[in-house]
Parts: sequence; structure tokens; C-alpha cells
Amino acid sequence: MTVIADFAAYPEWAGQVKSAQVLSTGEDGRPDRVRFVLDAGPISDEYTLAYTWQGDESVDWVIAEAGKMVSGLTGSYRLTETGAGTEVTYELAVDLKVPMIGMIKRKAEKVIIDTALKGLKKRVEAG
Repeated sequence: MTVIADFAAYPEWAGQVKSAQVLSTGEDGRPDRVRFVLDAGPISDEYTLAYTWQGDESVDWVIAEAGKMVSGLTGSYRLTETGAGTEVTYELAVDLKVPMIGMIKRKAEKVIIDTALKGLKKRVEAG
């Protein structure tokens, strides 16, 4: 969960994130509002997410301030310890202000998810 909570480092491993700025932190010391600049092919925007942390087991987010294109964004990371390491479950749903064919929207979501999981794995394994 340490890598997930290190938003300043997102541009180094989350390919579509060009910048991530922590706007505020919660009582647990973890970020609870983060401003993002995203460039994910057909989806380029700036928006703010609100985070809710459940210890080191999971984190959920919802859009707090929509961008010019992104009107809704919800997601979560769930971490489950296994004998061989940690299993990560990543969920993401994106809603756009502009009409987009469902197939293109799903492809954009898949690209974001695949890139994020691969980047997270590489970052964690690099230490």
C-alpha cells in the first residue's frame, strides 16, 4: 500500500499520470484529496479524487472535482496477502462528459487498468 499511497511518484510508474499533487491528508496521514493530470490517449484531463483508506488492505476513490472530460471516476485497490506475495485487485469506472462509443470507453479503461497494474508490479518489485 506504500507504493499506492506515494502519489508524487505516480508519473514514474503510472504511464498516463503526468502529475499527481496531494491537496490534503486525513487523520491517518494518508492523502485524502489528490489532483491529477492525466493523458490516457483519448482521455486527457485534470481532476481531483477523494480517497478512503482501510489500513493496508484497501483504498477506494471517487471523483471530488470533475475535469473537462472526466465527469465520474470511481475505483479501488484491494490487497490480499498470499503465500507467494500480494494479490492486487484493481477496479475502475470512468464516466465522460463527451459521448464516447462504449467499445472505445471500455478499451480506454482497460488500457488504464493494464498499465496501472503492470506499472505497480514493476515499481513494487524494484523496491
